[in-house]
Amino acid sequence: MRKESILRWFFFVLGLIVLSLGASLTIKGKLLGIGPWDVLHYGLFLQWGLTIGTWSIIVGLILLSISSIATKKLPKLGSFLNMLLIGLFIDFFNWVLPSMDSFIGALCFFVLGVILMGYGVGLYVSADVGSGPRDSIMLLIVGKTGWKIQWVRNAMEVIVLLMGWALGGPVGIGTVIIALLLGPIVGYSLPQCKNLLKNLLVEKAFYIRDAGYNHKQ
Repeated sequence: MRKESILRWFFFVLGLIVLSLGASLTIKGKLLGIGPWDVLHYGLFLQWGLTIGTWSIIVGLILLSISSIATKKLPKLGSFLNMLLIGLFIDFFNWVLPSMDSFIGALCFFVLGVILMGYGVGLYVSADVGSGPRDSIMLLIVGKTGWKIQWVRNAMEVIVLLMGWALGGPVGIGTVIIALLLGPIVGYSLPQCKNLLKNLLVEKAFYIRDAGYNHKQ
């Protein structure tokens, strides 16, 4: 059971790293526009300084607090780590990655970034150790209103996009592409990641069983 937990947490952290790298690539290729939530974080960064990752953490903390107050439950460890680590990883990758001013370079960064974001979400969600703060708010609204998840998610992204745009965040055709394509990519990556995790857990179970059998022999 302990080894299963370690493997799940490995998938979770790896997913956050991949997701953050993808987000940073789209930020560096911002000539095409970036994702709705990153538009907000970028706009806050432009207006009040700090870093994009720091604003991601602050916004996530606010959302987690609202969710906790509404449900009268403390957030899971995975939700807290999701909020903290994504912000830290985004700042790290923003520091490491070069700026991309050419259109071709920005396009390559953007395409790779969107794919990585989709697979990052698939990895960390497949671990099933806690949802992110934005997903927590989405699920809270769905639970309180009975509205469809897709409607709530789209409404949230439109609202934060408008807020970020008003603050000066970079909006472009890429922003629309991310909003439209990220869901389908996750729909493709999540089953893959779940199957991979399942297969690894099964292999570990067989290995442990065989090792125990051979030890007895």
